[in-house]
Parts: sequence; C-alpha cells; structure tokens
Amino acid sequence: MLVPATVIVGAQWGDEGKGRVVDLLAAEADLVVRFQGGNNAGHTVLVDDQMYHFHLLPCGLLRGVTSAIGNGVVVDPAVLLEEVDALEQRGHPVGARLLLSENAHLIMPYHPVLDRLYEQALGDEAIGTTLRGIGPAYADKYARLGIRVADLLNDAVFRRRLELNLRLKNGLIEQVFRQAPLEFDTIYTTYAGYRERLAAWVTDTSEVVDTALDRGERVVFEGANGCMLDIDFGTYPYTTSSNTLAGAVCAGAGICPRRIERIVGVAKAYTTRVGQGPFPTELVGELGDQLRERGQEYGTTTGRPRRCGWFDAAVVRKAMRLNGLDSLAVTHLDVLDGFEALRIGIGYRKDGEMLREMPNTLYRLDGAEPVYEDLPGWQTDTSEVRRWEHLPPNAQRYIERLEELTGVPVGFITVGARRDQCLRRDG
Repeated sequence: MLVPATVIVGAQWGDEGKGRVVDLLAAEADLVVRFQGGNNAGHTVLVDDQMYHFHLLPCGLLRGVTSAIGNGVVVDPAVLLEEVDALEQRGHPVGARLLLSENAHLIMPYHPVLDRLYEQALGDEAIGTTLRGIGPAYADKYARLGIRVADLLNDAVFRRRLELNLRLKNGLIEQVFRQAPLEFDTIYTTYAGYRERLAAWVTDTSEVVDTALDRGERVVFEGANGCMLDIDFGTYPYTTSSNTLAGAVCAGAGICPRRIERIVGVAKAYTTRVGQGPFPTELVGELGDQLRERGQEYGTTTGRPRRCGWFDAAVVRKAMRLNGLDSLAVTHLDVLDGFEALRIGIGYRKDGEMLREMPNTLYRLDGAEPVYEDLPGWQTDTSEVRRWEHLPPNAQRYIERLEELTGVPVGFITVGARRDQCLRRDG
C-alpha cells in the first residue's frame, strides 16, 4: 500500500531502475514529482513491448497521473518540449497533467557550450559529464546568475537576465577559451518561442504538492541519478551537480521534512556506473562484458556502455545511512540467472583497516582492495517468477544476504523489464 509521501532514490551510481519503480508505484499515486537533476538523467519504462525513455518528464505521465517538475530540476526547454511531443505522438496525452515549477532554473545554450569547454580543458582530469549543461546551469543558480522559468514568462526580465549572462559568458568563452561568442538575438528569439507552450504548465508546484498532501493524496517523489553521485556525499568530483539524497526532496520540491513518510532506495542486483570515477567492485574482462550484455547496460541518455561489477554492499550501506531507507527495491535480478558463482563486495581493505562504507574522499580509497563474500548462483530462469517462494533457494539466499549486509529489507524485486516482471514483498 502506497503511503501519502514516498520518496524514490538511487542507492548506487544511478541507472538502478528508478523509473521502473516509480512507474510501479505511480499506479497507486495521485501525483508524481521530480525534484532534482536535469536531462542528464534517463529513466526507461517498458509498456506492452514499447520502450519509453524519460529525461525530464516524470514517469507518472505513462500512468496518466498528474506529474510535476519541481524547482530543484534544471530544465532545457527544447528537451522538455521534444519529450512532450514524443509522448503525445505515442498516445499518451500530457496537456494539463504536467506542472512546471516557476522557480526551476533553465538550461541556456551557453551552458552545454561551457560544459564541453570545461571538459576539454580538464583533459585527463575530465569528469565524463553528459555535456548537457547541467553543471554550468547549477553553477549559475548558486552564483545567483540563473534564469528561472518565471523569468522567461516576463519579457523584460528575461531580456535583462539574458543580456547580463551573455556579457559574462561571452567574456569567458572569447577571452579564456578563444571561441566564438554566442549571439543574443538567436537565443532570445528561440527561448521567447518556448514561452507560450511552457506558460500553460507553470505554477507554484510547492503549493500544489503541499495541498495534495493536505488532502491525503498519494505523492511519489522521483529522484534522478544515484546516492554515489550526490554532489556532497558521492565520489566527488566524479559526481552529478545536485543533491540526489532523499533530503533533497525538501528543497527540490518545496515540502517540509515532516511530510516524508517512506523512503525507497533502488539498487541493481549488481553494480554499474557511467563515466569516470572509482568503482571498487568493477569487473574488467569477460565477466564484466557478460553482465553488460545480459543486462543491456548502455546509458539511456548517452548510449555509453556502462561499467559493470559485483554488488557493493559498502555503497548501499552508505546510501541507507544517508537516506534513511525504509526498504530497498532490487532490480535486474534475472541478469544474474546465468552465473554459476556470485560475489558481493562487503567492504574495502586498506593498510590493514576494513572500510565498511565508501569514503567521502577518494584518496582514502587509493590502494584499497575490495573484500568479497562468495555465494552460489542459481542458474535458473527467474523471468517468470512472481512470488518470493517460487524464487530458486540460492536466489532467495542472495537477496537475504543483501538485506543482512545493507541493513535494509527488500520490498521489491524485478526479474525483467516488463511491468509484470516484479515480485512485491511489502504488501
């Protein structure tokens, strides 16, 4: 049973299958709210053999549920409108079901330009961003230079903010990076052209969410990215540019902490990550390739092959502590069906010390070796299993060991991409 305020967060490095879990819970929800990130995120949902890819739109729209983009999201209007058009062309009307926070910040054309120039300048130290302009947009937000959705709706304000930003950004682009400046008229005309369509969705989403909760409606808060990509507690600097933890709901959707009643973490039955940064349990070679191909581990947003490895309990333990997870959804269990033997990373050993969590500073991880626990595989097709008691005994033991090592009960298990390929243990 879905409680009034449920938060869905990633417990690893993103790509855990949060969209799938949001879609599952949206069937019981009255409102779905995206609270952070931008179109660097990618949620994939399979419905009747049709694959849907989301980057900005909340997944609730597939269920016909009113869905809001909160103030904590950075929004590329072109991407948003493309997603709306694509969804409607496939028979899913958006219309008044979409709400857009007037306080959300816009990704402007100079943000992806700067994203690319920064990455090029970093060379071997590049972060491996999606080059969508997410980081520069958040940087402008916190430098108080950003342009918000509400600013776009007021022509005089938008013109003034754009002129200010272009003066600053073009100075950087020309004088530091020696690139051609961006033109005001082109950007102004393009973004002014978005104004009418966006205006129909713009509102104070914080008030909408608060009112819904006052009425006892069921709200799902949809996170993007994952705990280990959090700007403060992830593997910095190889992180995203926003706070990805459950606590970010309060600032990113505009609700008070007392509203949150349930927090669900999502983790794959193994581990993946995209881009640069540490990955202690990564498998390089045949086993890693086998995981990638069985799980079709390629980025929803970029198409990049994901790095794959064994489940890392030290990562999910940290996610449990930082988010206060009430339960865990374990996805892609079926990907492990063909393995004779499995391993779970239980921590890292460095200089004789056992690290039970991913450290906050990467130099503390230098020279550390993952410590593994070995479990037998089940080598049985689980894709048609729908009840816990029908899972192979070794698969049950694997899930139970994940619960023991992470301290979080497993409430959902997925065994395939279809909506029905799910076991639910939380009632």
